[in-house]
Amino acid sequence: MAATRTESRNQASIPPYMKAVSGSLGGVVEACCLQPIDVIKTRLQLDRGGVYKGIAHCGSTVVRTEGVRALWKGLTPFATHLTLKYTLRMGSNAMFQTAFKDSQTGKLSNHGRVLSGFGAGVLEALAIVTPFEVVKIRLQQQKGLSPELFKYKGPIHCARTIVKEETILGLWSGAAPTVMRNGTNQAVMFTAKNTFDVLLWNKHEGDGKVLLPWQSMISGFLAGTAGPFCTGPFDVVKTRLMAQSRDGEGGLKYKGMVHAIRTIYAEEGLLALWRGLLPRLMRIPPGQAIMWAVADQVTGLYEKRYLLNAPL
Repeated sequence: MAATRTESRNQASIPPYMKAVSGSLGGVVEACCLQPIDVIKTRLQLDRGGVYKGIAHCGSTVVRTEGVRALWKGLTPFATHLTLKYTLRMGSNAMFQTAFKDSQTGKLSNHGRVLSGFGAGVLEALAIVTPFEVVKIRLQQQKGLSPELFKYKGPIHCARTIVKEETILGLWSGAAPTVMRNGTNQAVMFTAKNTFDVLLWNKHEGDGKVLLPWQSMISGFLAGTAGPFCTGPFDVVKTRLMAQSRDGEGGLKYKGMVHAIRTIYAEEGLLALWRGLLPRLMRIPPGQAIMWAVADQVTGLYEKRYLLNAPL
């Protein structure tokens, strides 16, 4: 009887809507904490003339020339985008995992976990990430202390201007590298997070065990380190494609993902494809640590309260 009870608990799963709620809450906290690093990363990736000498110099230059509030430029679209992104990511990943589970045993293979993560990444990239990041990057690349001189006055005005000047497709500039970046990132991240939870804390979904926040942060941090190395070129290309405007002033420098990679390599060298890697490593792993610390508390309490007492 005890063995049957344990097996039933291990096979129990958290419903997708709870995963979505946990992700949205984690996204809000992450955005508020890490927006300055994202601004610095974007400025470094767009710096073709070597204006910034590094992360600290970039940050200090932005504060000195534009004020400290400039480090939170694009926070509204960034926070909204993170909240929606994590809601869709966590919810859709849970749905994909349910679909890939073995119908007889209820277990999810590593292959199924990777495919679920990749599917969730592709979905979030197309539905949410690309248009929000286009707006965010256009706002972040504006320099100066006089907002009245900026081309884009805010997130809504930016989006409307892009649609007016570049059609609705302008909001999906850089969609291809974004799909590749997010799909790969989530395939790695979900698989790694589950692996670290099991190896470090012997935590299995449905077992009713609630990880302590610091345990979730360690697993999330470690899971978030691999993606930036693998997807650096996609992230640089995505930023360059999103930043260039289609206003008819000389046409487009980059014609697409492959053309952008070849052009950057030819003009700036191989290492330019990994520009902004250090600030990404400063942002993504801590961001995953913060998000999972929040999300695991929500889902862990749900497991403890409902799945442990589920009908057997």
